[in-house]
Amino acid sequence: MTRTRGSCTTATAARLNRWAAAAPRPARGGRTPPAEGRRTSISASCSASGFADIFRQFTGGAAPRSAERSHRGTDIQHALQVPFVTAVQGGEARLSVHRANGRQETITVKIPPGVADGNTIRLRGQGEPGPRGGAAGDILVTVRVEPHPYFVRQGQDLELKVPVTLTEAVLGAKVEVPTPKGTITLKIPPGTSSGRRLRVKGHGLPGRRGEVGDLYAVVQIALPARLDPHAVELLQRTDWGSGEAIRADLKW
Repeated sequence: MTRTRGSCTTATAARLNRWAAAAPRPARGGRTPPAEGRRTSISASCSASGFADIFRQFTGGAAPRSAERSHRGTDIQHALQVPFVTAVQGGEARLSVHRANGRQETITVKIPPGVADGNTIRLRGQGEPGPRGGAAGDILVTVRVEPHPYFVRQGQDLELKVPVTLTEAVLGAKVEVPTPKGTITLKIPPGTSSGRRLRVKGHGLPGRRGEVGDLYAVVQIALPARLDPHAVELLQRTDWGSGEAIRADLKW
C-alpha cells in the first residue's frame, strides 16, 4: 500500500468516517442528535487543510489552534527618567528605542499625573513585530522619578520644608508657599515650633480613583548665623521657660 504526500489511504479515510459518526456533535439548542441521524463523508485527503475541514465539522467551525496560531512579537523593556514636576502633574517625555533590526526610533510617552517611581507604563503594539504576521509586542516603560530639591513624596501626599524666622514662629505670620496648583498663602500660627506640620488639603497628588492627596508644610525655624548685640540682650531678658522642662520626656 502506498501513500502520496497530502493524501490518505482509503482505509484511513474510512476510520475517520467511523470516528466522525460516533463523535457527539452539539446541534442547535444545545441538543446532541443521534449518531445515525448525522451524515458525514470524509474523502481521502489528509492535507493540513483537509484536517482543518474535518475539525471544523465537529468543533462548531473552529479549526485546531495549532493550525491558525500566530506568534506575538517580543516586548521591549525600557527605563525612563521623569522630572518630579512631570510625575506629579503629568505630561510627555521622549524615549529612544533601539529595535532588534538595529534601527533607532524616538517615541513620545504620555506620563499620567501622579505616576510613582517604579511604575510601569505599557505602550501596546509598539514593541517588536510578530513573525508570520503576528501581533506586535509592547514597550514596557519603567518610570524613574528624579528627586526634587524641596518637595518629598509620601504616597499621594507631598511634604515641603518651609523656613521661617524666629519672629514669624513666635508671633505668627502669613508666608507664600509654592504648590502644584500654584502659590498659596500659608498661615503660621503664633508659637509654632520647628518641625510642626501644617496641612494644606487637596494640594497633593491625584489618585487612580480621582482622590487627591494633601500637602504638608513642615516648619523650620531658620536663625541667622550672627545675632546683633541688641537681639542677644533681648533674648536673654525674655523668659523662654526652662530648657530642662521641655526635655524632661527624652528617654532611651
